[in-house]
Amino acid sequence: MRLKSVLFLAVVYGTVSLSAQNKQLLYDFYEIPQSLMVNPGVKASEKWHVGVPGISGLYFQAGTSGVTVNDLFANDGVDFTTKVRERVVDGMSKRDDFSVTNQVEAFTIGFRSRNRPDEYYSMGMYVETDVIVYWPKDLAILAFEGNGGANIGRSFDLGDLSLRGEMVNVFHFGINRKINNALRVGARAKVYSSIFQFQSKANRGAFSTTQGQDNIYRTSITADLQLQTSGVEGFLDVLDEDSTGTAGDLVNLFSKRALFGGNLGLGFDAGFTYQLNPQTTITGSVLDIGFVYNSKDIMNYTLKGSVSNEGLTVILPEDITNLNNDLWQDLVDEIEAAVPFEENESGYISFRPVKAYGSVRYDFGQAESTYSRDCGCAIAVQENRNSDLYRNSIGGQLFMMKRPRGVQAALTGFYQRRFGRTLAVKTTYTVDKYSLTNIGLGLNLQAGPINFYIMGDNLLAYRNVADSHYASLQFGFNIISWNDN
Repeated sequence: MRLKSVLFLAVVYGTVSLSAQNKQLLYDFYEIPQSLMVNPGVKASEKWHVGVPGISGLYFQAGTSGVTVNDLFANDGVDFTTKVRERVVDGMSKRDDFSVTNQVEAFTIGFRSRNRPDEYYSMGMYVETDVIVYWPKDLAILAFEGNGGANIGRSFDLGDLSLRGEMVNVFHFGINRKINNALRVGARAKVYSSIFQFQSKANRGAFSTTQGQDNIYRTSITADLQLQTSGVEGFLDVLDEDSTGTAGDLVNLFSKRALFGGNLGLGFDAGFTYQLNPQTTITGSVLDIGFVYNSKDIMNYTLKGSVSNEGLTVILPEDITNLNNDLWQDLVDEIEAAVPFEENESGYISFRPVKAYGSVRYDFGQAESTYSRDCGCAIAVQENRNSDLYRNSIGGQLFMMKRPRGVQAALTGFYQRRFGRTLAVKTTYTVDKYSLTNIGLGLNLQAGPINFYIMGDNLLAYRNVADSHYASLQFGFNIISWNDN
């Protein structure tokens, strides 16, 4: 029952939303302090910043790379079973995935060193959830059609089973340093406190049914499957309790795990910004190079072995008269001995999903550098001077992320416009596996020391959300003090 519960929760949680973790609107949007989280080496002009606790950074994404809600439930006159067969079982491949990512920032602060004004320090804490479930193509066909008929002789790939998920609390500290007028670099150290984690990767095996010799059919299975979990059993134990305090117990367990009471790990980010000339800038960053060592609340499930069987073997007339010969149980025992299902509590290392960004930006429409006029930059700089800022920016961005079945990539073109010292707008066009028409819009508002930003992706899909493959929303509030550094 526990294994079924874990798999059920993983599939349901994964199918409700999807995410590539690509924050293309936030990346290099340096007027927003949270841009430090996607490039520790981004241009930082603040004297200090403080995020409004709990709402300084909220990030959600949802969608699907394969079937949409509208594909299955639209009133189009097509039978539901036919839709499932054509659009899900036959229409999706094993590289299609369902996943979810969300991030909630508990707190964040940043400040510039008084003795070393070229250095900007930032720190904080956030909770991140990341789950991905790949579509098990062959297993879905086996479940929907069975192993008879046209599937006699077909080998079903058990390696189609692949999923990974985690919820982790992240404590971080970063340094952003201006090396010279052209180069800025940054790094961020991270401590991970895992709340739960599960993964089933690198599975191998096959299931097939062929013509038999002693019986009609011969069934063969070769399996090397494993599901590793940490932190899951503790939550299932609480849910199994017949108690009115279940909600409180879940909160207590969550808090304990989030504050170093669970499995721990280490990681780091790094990034840079380099100005080729006054108007051309290149940037790059790599995030979440790290791991968690899972040693507490472990429960792993394995299915490993190989067997071929032609079913019940009946010897006549001996077996007809021998009523004590439990032929079916003998068959079951033989299969279980050859392909045993086992559990263990061995610790394991889980690696974070590494992400990388790169961009080229061209600035134009130079702001006037005067004491009395509006500088045209989206920040309130000291004495209204900052001659190296421009009103307009265009460029391209590349995003890559390590996933269980390879690297997931996205390419983005963007245009950014700054209106005075209070408003900046960024629009993006992104191409990835989920959408070829992803238009996004981000807005940053600076009202005195109060900073508010909001960003949305795939805006064209909002005409019919049920038929959308992708959507995201990100927003937050900060208090910022600017300078002219």
